[in-house]
Amino acid sequence: MTGTSPRTLADELRSRSDAELAGLLRARADLLSPLPGDLSQLATRAGTRASVLRALERLDAFTLQAAEALAVAPQPCSFPALAALLPGGEDRLPDALTTLRARALLWGRPDAMRLVRTAQELLAPSAARPSSTGLGPSLAETAAGISPSRMQDLLTHAGLPPTHDPVSALAALTALFADQGRLAALLDEAPQGALGALDRLTWGPPYGEVSAHPGPHLRWLLDRGLLMPTGPGTVVLPREVALHLRGGRAHRELRAHPPAPLLRSEHSPDAADAAAAGAVHAALTVVEELLTAWETETPAVLRAGGLGARELKRAAVTLDVAEPEAAFWLELSYAAGLLAGDGAADERYAPTPAYDDWLALAPERRWLRLASAWLTTTRVPGLVGGRDGKGRLLAALGPGLDRGPTAELRRATLRLLAALPPGAAPEPTWVLDRMRWELPRRVTDETRATLCRAALAEAERLGVTGRGALTSFARPLLAEPPDAADPERAAALLAPFLPEPLDHFLLQADLTAVAPGPLRRDLRQAMAVAADIESRGGATVYRFTPDSVRRALDAGWSAADLHAFLAARSRTPVPQPLSYLVDDVARRYGRLRVGAAASYLLCDDESLLTQVVADRRAEGLRMRRIAPTVVISGAPPDTLLERLREYGYAPAAESADGAVLTLPSEPHRTPARTLPEPAPDSPPAADETLLSAAVRAIRAGDHAAGAAPRTPAGRVPDPAGPPPRTAAADTLAALRVAAADGALVRIGYVGADGVATQRILSPVRVEGGFVTAFDHTADEVRTYPLHRITGTAGV
Repeated sequence: MTGTSPRTLADELRSRSDAELAGLLRARADLLSPLPGDLSQLATRAGTRASVLRALERLDAFTLQAAEALAVAPQPCSFPALAALLPGGEDRLPDALTTLRARALLWGRPDAMRLVRTAQELLAPSAARPSSTGLGPSLAETAAGISPSRMQDLLTHAGLPPTHDPVSALAALTALFADQGRLAALLDEAPQGALGALDRLTWGPPYGEVSAHPGPHLRWLLDRGLLMPTGPGTVVLPREVALHLRGGRAHRELRAHPPAPLLRSEHSPDAADAAAAGAVHAALTVVEELLTAWETETPAVLRAGGLGARELKRAAVTLDVAEPEAAFWLELSYAAGLLAGDGAADERYAPTPAYDDWLALAPERRWLRLASAWLTTTRVPGLVGGRDGKGRLLAALGPGLDRGPTAELRRATLRLLAALPPGAAPEPTWVLDRMRWELPRRVTDETRATLCRAALAEAERLGVTGRGALTSFARPLLAEPPDAADPERAAALLAPFLPEPLDHFLLQADLTAVAPGPLRRDLRQAMAVAADIESRGGATVYRFTPDSVRRALDAGWSAADLHAFLAARSRTPVPQPLSYLVDDVARRYGRLRVGAAASYLLCDDESLLTQVVADRRAEGLRMRRIAPTVVISGAPPDTLLERLREYGYAPAAESADGAVLTLPSEPHRTPARTLPEPAPDSPPAADETLLSAAVRAIRAGDHAAGAAPRTPAGRVPDPAGPPPRTAAADTLAALRVAAADGALVRIGYVGADGVATQRILSPVRVEGGFVTAFDHTADEVRTYPLHRITGTAGV
């Protein structure tokens, strides 16, 4: 900055270009809501405590250290004086000051820089709020309650002449402490033990305790103001003395540069992409298996919300994964809108109608839906099983799992990977150290470590990274701002790495089938019914068992259908043991039939019925024989079916007319559901169109307030003629076009009194049934309801 030094932050904002103002609003999106009426309002809002705290949380470690050094430096501060407080960081200091200035935390000429007052209050050390510099209050702050006579005593013991008032006495003592040579000479006279006491307080904390009768070395320090009392039995090291003892350094450890990258391994980009593509396929399969299982076995929603621990364990068994990983897939499906509660009185979880649309997509687009939801969700699956601040258990899919910084830290973690060479996998410890440098105040160290580790693990699980390296097809999703992400490119880059699904498997003589690659969805679903998955990986191994064959018969297949399916889909001959297994189960299937009385058992084989009735395990079913081939039970039919199958029998269900029933049921779906909204702790970044319109409106408001002169080019004609009238749709379209292009528009407006007038507007945004614009007729920013606007016309 050159020229006259601005008197206030608002004055400096007026000297900035539109691009610089847009950059401020982009970096501090909270300043946009509501839209400031002029630059004075913008400066006031930029200095509020909540907004400054948000801005400080997004500074890197060195920029924050520069701000902390400014907070302990005399105000205003020159660049050389600030650089002296940060030795070793001179090369980075201009960039740090540029960042602080761009975010309206710093203003003034380079030779007279000032922190915003709120930032000064937040970063300056105090007894209640220590600074990370380890410095204490200044001498003037510690001497605020000292009597005039005591101030004169301090001067006398320090070898200074007396003064006529406390103000001049404080100035003399401050000048002594600011003079390095004179202060060093005074400290050279210190008795034994005095410098050791100062050393213990030099790097902080600057507060210490003394007894009611301190030793001679402490009394010597107290008599000269080198230690100042803060209360009964407590003392503090004045900031000026600490800086002298530190050699002028504001921080013990200057973090001017981020930690150098530490790589765990390096792979070719194609190898990383291929590994990630395998994870993508596994992710799609797991989500489909989970939601397919929940089409019929819909788990209940807890009264307090969420999924019960028993149901989570059952889902983990179904997916053959650990419970924390099962919680991740559940939460991801929920975030992607594929899973929700059905809203019934006895509410249960089930797939949504969006799940059917998801299944119809190509694999790369199904992954894109999951990855996009994961990048934006603020829910933390790793918290499942823990407890909230009130001691309540946190359940999967339940309340209390949102953490505001999650999505921001997840993106920041992935951007670190994106900055590495393609195929490079970093050490997780480096990622944690780098994130601690990037956002030291954003969250606590423990929370940051938890979220970063979760981001790395989930990225690998989802295929965003492969072998620890960021994939080429995930990079287009990480553009900044997020609105610039290119999902179409991400899907196109992923598609070549996904293998074509197979339409066959290989039957083995040991009653197994090997799928040498991913199966087509219809074939995979058929195999899920007829066989059990024994192992997963590059090749999936299925095993045929009596229970799996009975499951296929329950689903409506006949023995002939099963034989035909195996022969058609296997590239190897159907082994004889498998054919015998199918025939044997089919022969026994349906010999027992379950129907509804309370329920009954019907069997032509009297000996088999006798065996069932005599089975001690079936005592709880309350069975009673009423005929040689008929037994009735007090248990419901579905319970009777389930228990007899558990005991090793193979009953079939029977209809009222005696026909054998198959058990397929309609997949359960919830009503249509909207995507769950993330819960970030800060407003979303504005797009470029809104930023440009907001800057125009704020500039116009500043002109209207008389804070800046209106240029002739800024004059607009007075409205003339009758108020325009257009159709509502045309009016809305014209206002949106004007807001996008920054154009003027004339509107007809009916006020609350019913009088129709016309106004000339510069629309800023059109949403929620309102238009926010700078009204050139009234020379101020106003918001108008759309239903009162009669029409639009050009200016």
